[in-house]
This record gives sequence, structure tokens and C-alpha cells, in this order.
Amino acid sequence: MNYIEINKKLWNQRVDAHVDSEFYDNESFIKGRNSLNEIEMALLPDLNKKSVIHLQCHFGQDSISLARLGAEVTGVDFSDKAIEKAKELATQCNVTAEFIEHDVLTLSDNHHKQYDLVFSSYGTIGWHPDMSRWAKVVSSLLKPGGRMLLVEFHPQVWMYDQDFKSIKYSYFNKEAIIESHQESYTDNSQVDESMQEIGWNHSLSEVINALIKQNLKVVHFSEYDTSPYNCFNHSIPYGDGFAIQGLE
Repeated sequence: MNYIEINKKLWNQRVDAHVDSEFYDNESFIKGRNSLNEIEMALLPDLNKKSVIHLQCHFGQDSISLARLGAEVTGVDFSDKAIEKAKELATQCNVTAEFIEHDVLTLSDNHHKQYDLVFSSYGTIGWHPDMSRWAKVVSSLLKPGGRMLLVEFHPQVWMYDQDFKSIKYSYFNKEAIIESHQESYTDNSQVDESMQEIGWNHSLSEVINALIKQNLKVVHFSEYDTSPYNCFNHSIPYGDGFAIQGLE
């Protein structure tokens, strides 16, 4: 099962719909809107003249937002269409940023630069089958004294079925979660043909221990009761964000 090929086809298909969506609101972004949320903004260090690598950058909004904060940014994504759009968007925003097409789990085979900050956020690690390999790549990308900031949806979310109405998977499920979708999490993203996607759930202990085994020190860990994005079925406004009905 070539999960990379299947998922790359999926994400290449999604790019145009995402770029044009109200969810991403490119018009206001090009005018200067910061796409980063309060959660990650509160956790980011001073980025002025710091080097940052953004893993799974999609079409680059958060990468460009990091660059607007003064960082020297490299965005990485395995979708060639996303990387193409990211380069176009950086030009439209008059922002300097580098974008690389590459799968994260093999990135350190060909990319040996190190950074002050490794950044990854929202819906990223679930596309990887192996957190040990992922953490090894993260470690290889960090300068001595560098930091990694991961902001991610809670793994409890991936226990639910595709429609988020009932529990389908164990929290400690190790098998691939294979689903098919005709639409994405953005508005007006439905396509004629259902697209397959392959992902994995990773418990909090799996992720944290994978980083610790790479001699990385966990200095901050927080959980939140809302998502900043209304991107799951049957989610409702709750507090400062959105929650899935039954989990609020």
C-alpha cells in the first residue's frame, strides 16, 4: 500500500479548492492577515532573524506568516501542487521564503540544514505511520539549543467515525485508518470522484516518548478544549473556538 502516492494524489487534488476557499481567505491574507492562531502565537519565541522550517506547510500561509514575523523560513510539503502555489503566494505577498517538495519522513536523507525552530501545526502527524522516524527527522533538523513547536488536534478526535457520530477506533489503534471522501474541510470543495486517504492515530504518549527518545526535552505541554477551526463534521461554536458535539 503506497500511502504516500495515495495521499499525495488527494492533497494535489485539494490545493485549488483550498486556495480559493473562504476558509483560507487568501484575499485578506495577501493584504497582510496573519494566518497563525492565538494558541501558536503565544508559544512562539522571538523569530526575528531566526531560521524556521515548517513541516507540511500546504500552500504556505503559515510559512509566510512566520516570515512576516521576521523569520527566515523554509516550508516543506510532499504535494508538488501545494509547493507551486506556496511559491506563487509568497511572491504575491512580497515575502521571501523557500519551499521544498519532499516527504517529511525522508527529508533528512537529502536536506542537512539545521534550524532554530521546527514548526508543525494542525492535521500533520496523522499522515505519518511512524512517530519514531518523524521524531528522528525533527531532531536532525534542530540546531543545538533549537526548539520544536507542534500544535496538533487531540488524538481523541481520530477515535470517531468519518461522520463524527460514534466511536469507531481505539485510542491506541495502530492500524491505518483508510477512508474515502468527496469533500475536504473547506467550503465548496466537493469533487465528482471520491478520494481515498490513509492516516494513523498517535496517542499523546507515543508522540511525546518519540521526541524524548531523540534526547529532546519537553518544556511545555498543554491541552485545549476547543479547535480554532470549524473543520470537523457536527462541530459547534464553543468558547473561543469550536468543539465536536458530545466532546464540548
